[in-house]
Amino acid sequence: MQEEIKIGEVTLNFKHYSGVDLYSDGAIENDLLDIVKNHKKEEYQKIIEERANWPILYHLSDQRANIVEWIPMDPKAKVLEVGSGCGAITGMLASKAGEVVACDLSRRRSEINATRNQECSNVTIHVGNFRDIEPDLPNDFDYIFLIGVFEYGQGYIGTDNPYEKFLRMLSRHMKKGGRLVIAIENRLGLKYFAGCAEDHLGTYFTGIEGYSPDSVAKTFTRNGLINIFKKCGMNDYHFYYPYPDYKLMTLLHSDSYLPKFGELQDNVRNFDRDRMVLFNEKHAYEDLIKDGMYQDFANSFLVILGPGVDTIYSKYSNDRVDEFKIRTDIAIDRAGRKIIKKYPLTEAAKEHVFGIRDAYLGLVEKFRGGDLEINDCQLDEKEGCAIFSFVNGVPLSSLLDECIDKDDIEGFNALINEYYRRIRYKEDYPVSDYDLIFSNIMVNGPIWTIIDYEWTYGKCIPAKEQMWRALYCYRLEDRKRERFDPKPIFNKIGITEKEIQVLLDEEYAFQKYVTGNRKSMVEIWKEIGRKVIVPKEVTLGAQNAARPADLIQIYLDEGEGYSEDESIFPEEQYDEKNTVNLDIRVDSNCKTVRIDPAFASCVVTIVDASWNGTSISEGGADIDIHPVNGHWISDDSFVFNSDDPNIEFNLTSNKLSIQERNHLKVSLLTTLIPRNAADAIANSIPEVAVAKPKENIIKKIGKKIISKREELYYKDDEE
Repeated sequence: MQEEIKIGEVTLNFKHYSGVDLYSDGAIENDLLDIVKNHKKEEYQKIIEERANWPILYHLSDQRANIVEWIPMDPKAKVLEVGSGCGAITGMLASKAGEVVACDLSRRRSEINATRNQECSNVTIHVGNFRDIEPDLPNDFDYIFLIGVFEYGQGYIGTDNPYEKFLRMLSRHMKKGGRLVIAIENRLGLKYFAGCAEDHLGTYFTGIEGYSPDSVAKTFTRNGLINIFKKCGMNDYHFYYPYPDYKLMTLLHSDSYLPKFGELQDNVRNFDRDRMVLFNEKHAYEDLIKDGMYQDFANSFLVILGPGVDTIYSKYSNDRVDEFKIRTDIAIDRAGRKIIKKYPLTEAAKEHVFGIRDAYLGLVEKFRGGDLEINDCQLDEKEGCAIFSFVNGVPLSSLLDECIDKDDIEGFNALINEYYRRIRYKEDYPVSDYDLIFSNIMVNGPIWTIIDYEWTYGKCIPAKEQMWRALYCYRLEDRKRERFDPKPIFNKIGITEKEIQVLLDEEYAFQKYVTGNRKSMVEIWKEIGRKVIVPKEVTLGAQNAARPADLIQIYLDEGEGYSEDESIFPEEQYDEKNTVNLDIRVDSNCKTVRIDPAFASCVVTIVDASWNGTSISEGGADIDIHPVNGHWISDDSFVFNSDDPNIEFNLTSNKLSIQERNHLKVSLLTTLIPRNAADAIANSIPEVAVAKPKENIIKKIGKKIISKREELYYKDDEE
């Protein structure tokens, strides 16, 4: 075997390669090699979306590099990467440093790495066990990176105390003042309590309960890592907390800047395998944050051993089109003050970041003399970023959350009214912040400051439309916020149902404009086909029991089954006549819509139904309607002798005209009846009547059926 070869500009060294790949993802690595040989990096995202495969997402997503991209680095720095794998991190390090020396057990993975990064003349990859490679390495590295590697110390090093020995071995190769960076899962990460399997072994609660002596990998608690560091004499350490974890990080906190109440969003998506949901992680985190315990239950750690860095927080917005990919940091300046910096992550995004200064000047003029402050913005041409002051206070969204938690509707409405009053100032001025949502306003007593105005345009956006979007985004971020009904607010400020439909279409168009029509991580997760499993014992708990019997729930199946977490509790509710009009927005990839009309036994009539304005009753839309656990009692009515009635609308007919965005409108008349009455009706239906023909005819309901229902209900109640 040749001791050294080149792939492009990258050098591969096989001096210590045993001839056997000791670590592999299997046949998928052949696919990965084929992809990097035949496609440019700019094409990876499209391939990720088309293949819908976790290993391909994991190895090729540019979001993998977020975990190291934020770390400040001298362009002349010398870097060692241990466990470089398929090169997702290697390429980023090569773009930041002067020289990168990488090591990996696998020849195949190293070939993938070298091929995808073949333009990097500053990269050398050593193939083999690190224990064998280590004696040949120099001792002047500025940075040493272990990203998802330290947990395999037993396999790399062997012997007793392998983790301490691993660190001591590595420290010999750092120059004075150098840094060792470790990214690893937290053995007590909250997601593992909530129902995620352990990452390396795929079993539930393995890390929480403690690993067996022969485990292929072992992760640690925060204190467990600190104990290892101290045994090695490494007392200068700095913990960071990637969220949702280090693999596909979007947020990074630190001991100097921990999450605030309400900041972390739901984290139910597990890309590598199915998961259970035993409780709401977001709400659990909020209580842990209040009690100062977030650090112990963060899902992952990033630890810098050695001198600290100025950055204490990072937020990535790189699931966008290149023109809008940015990173937002909070850092400590030379005077010890917190400052905010926004960096472009691509050359194309520079114009977007530098344009924020113009947005600042425009908004200052608009609100001059009003009651909204605009956080100042300056440009740093040398560093290539926009700089903002750090504003103290509480996000308006958090104040609204407190009102919801306390059932303080009066306080909630007072804040909403105050928000509306302040944003209406000089409403006709031709500058508007499209993203004037509650989380972008910091409240400090009487001072309200807009802290993020990235999406500001030189046109007038009516205040009522800004109010609609603020409420829409607010409710979308957390399901507990669905407890309040925004309709009275919309009615008060004069937003009609027709206007709401237009605004929803505009919002959808805006999101596609920002992302460049690339699929979101939610959409990719659905395509991969992972499931969220809510155990029956959990669904039968107190939370479900507290649901009103006439509550409506909607599920959209895009081919992977129904997800409880992605279900919808619509704003529409039954009126005094027990009727409801639902307008359900449906994407083109939706296969089935399921409506649960109630949480009790009932009789349901479909009064009317249409698809994109075409009536189903007239045969214009070929949709099969099926009561999953109910019984047909007429051409348009069903009885459900179940506390979980389901009606499915099948959208898979090739005769159905499907657009990118569709509207399924359904009018229901639902009457709740006692379970024994529902059983009696269901049992009295002849078997031949149970299976209705596929071509269902939806008719208008008549008074006769209503009177029969009332008669049945009251008669049974008297008995």
